[in-house]
Amino acid sequence: MIKILAESWIDIGERLQINWVLVNTCLQFATWGVFSLLLAEILRDSYHALCHQVNWLAKWHNKHHMAYRRDLSIASPKLYQESQLYHDILESSLLLVILTLIALIIPQMGLWLGVAYASTFLYGASIRYFQGKIDTDLNHLPGPLEIIPSIWWVNRSYHWRHHFDDVNAYYSGVFPLVDKILGTGLSLKGKTVALTGASGSLGQSLAAELVKNNAKVVALTTNPEKLVEQTGVKVVPWELGNEVNLRESLEKVDILIINHGVNVYTSRTPQAINFSYEVNTFSALRLIDIFLTTVTGPQAKATKEIWVNTSEAEVSPALSPLYELSKRALGDIVTLKRLDGDCVIRKLILGPFKSQLNPYGIMSAQQVARVILFLAHRDFRNIIVTINPLTYLLFPLKETSTWLYYRVFSRTAKSE
Repeated sequence: MIKILAESWIDIGERLQINWVLVNTCLQFATWGVFSLLLAEILRDSYHALCHQVNWLAKWHNKHHMAYRRDLSIASPKLYQESQLYHDILESSLLLVILTLIALIIPQMGLWLGVAYASTFLYGASIRYFQGKIDTDLNHLPGPLEIIPSIWWVNRSYHWRHHFDDVNAYYSGVFPLVDKILGTGLSLKGKTVALTGASGSLGQSLAAELVKNNAKVVALTTNPEKLVEQTGVKVVPWELGNEVNLRESLEKVDILIINHGVNVYTSRTPQAINFSYEVNTFSALRLIDIFLTTVTGPQAKATKEIWVNTSEAEVSPALSPLYELSKRALGDIVTLKRLDGDCVIRKLILGPFKSQLNPYGIMSAQQVARVILFLAHRDFRNIIVTINPLTYLLFPLKETSTWLYYRVFSRTAKSE
């Protein structure tokens, strides 16, 4: 019996001989094909960025911006038609020519995939110019913005920000690769940013860096007497438990950064437990819920954001059990709230830095603040700043598995 089975497996193996030449050819085609698609995206979006930096290109490109109202409805049929000719058709034609020349020079069949990809842009632009079919331009369809900017591709909310938030940012057209490279995936220019824990080391450093990035800062603090006066920073006092009193101030805020916290270290008394959860978890959640009630209006989903400092304690020991427990609870509920897509919610996963909570921190608050904004400009939704290499591995695994579990086993009020 064993001999028969062995002979059968040998016979099957001989029949299913792998053609390694064919496998290698397919892999080579796929590799060059992916490269050509990435090259197409980089060339197209780089040209778009140049249109905002080079005056003679801007003259043509500005017709594109003049064609739309704030709700992305067409301001003038004539302007819209001209924008298709002088921007969309011109851009896609240049892209097609460059990619075709590259495919002719380098004898790799996979490169023609990029040529075919570029052809779709020229086809869509031609349809819009000659037939006026605006439905082929998905990112410019008129109407309210119903979903938040996507992190994986450029949707209407993402591209709307390029037209009406900051024309010198959000250059990407399909995939946000170039924006991540250039640091134009989020603009803070002119944004009103409120942050709690403003009197702490990180709070003051973040406020200073935000001002440097032309943001208007509102420092929310329970200890206004500890704040060092900073130019461009408005101070708003608040009390723990009275977060609802901040609603009027939060109405005018674009980005809320929740950064306050407490560390009771080794204590595990009932008072320490209640205090840790009240400050680190429940106060933050009340602020999130209050801010979410201000996400109203047809374009609010494109501009309103919440950043939450959940800390590295989500996945790593902090040598303070109650700090870990309360921060993990906050992190898990933030993951749950992200599923509703009410607005962009970023997590700040921060390692040990010197502060009042941690005088033995290794990093400086200023360094951490700079890296936070560096990654935020590149539209990272989970901003990890730490010297612990394990966190860069463990957090994505934890966040993905938790997100998937919550997505399967929880429902929004809208779906019930």
